[in-house]
Amino acid sequence: MGADIHGFIECRSRWAGPRDTWSAAVDLNLVYLGRDYDAFGCLFGVRNYAGFAPLAAERGLPELISDAARADFDEWASDAHSPSWIGWSEVKRVDWDEPAETVDRRIHEYEEVNGTWVLVGKAGWSARFARAAGLPAGPSTAGDDPYGRRDWPEGAEWRDGDRLYRLERMTRREAVPPEGEWKPVWSVMEALGAVHGDENVRLTVWFDN
Repeated sequence: MGADIHGFIECRSRWAGPRDTWSAAVDLNLVYLGRDYDAFGCLFGVRNYAGFAPLAAERGLPELISDAARADFDEWASDAHSPSWIGWSEVKRVDWDEPAETVDRRIHEYEEVNGTWVLVGKAGWSARFARAAGLPAGPSTAGDDPYGRRDWPEGAEWRDGDRLYRLERMTRREAVPPEGEWKPVWSVMEALGAVHGDENVRLTVWFDN
């Protein structure tokens, strides 16, 4: 089953109300509509197939969570999992060129287009790749690797006609591109941080299956 993210950008006003009062500024579903496991893994350790050291995994809900975020989380009840949060000041300090700790568990598949290799996907299992690598025709049921082995060196490649398969290690920038689906989230947090202070803005999230 697929995993989706939910949550709120929360803000603590610099001027109004008690300093420990957080408000739900923007529902995450209004500024992020994706389901990108590379980003989920890089940021929060969920579906972390690419092998990142997560920036903010399993922190739980903030102690002083906003009323709207608490109510929405409670509505999900037992369907919600992996709650966490990350502050805007943390996001600003991220080294987006940092590589993952391990190579991606998925084989990266490229298609040749006008003499250039273009990434077309990363599947948990590919019959065409299995044939190209001389592996059994069906997924293995032994261990976590559907191919039944993973002793290939980083950067190993297999060519099959107009397709190229490669074992790669991703960077955080590749998982969360600056002009990608997370840009509106960061833009809202940046704007709130400019008004109320970076330490007073955070993203609180949870996931469902």
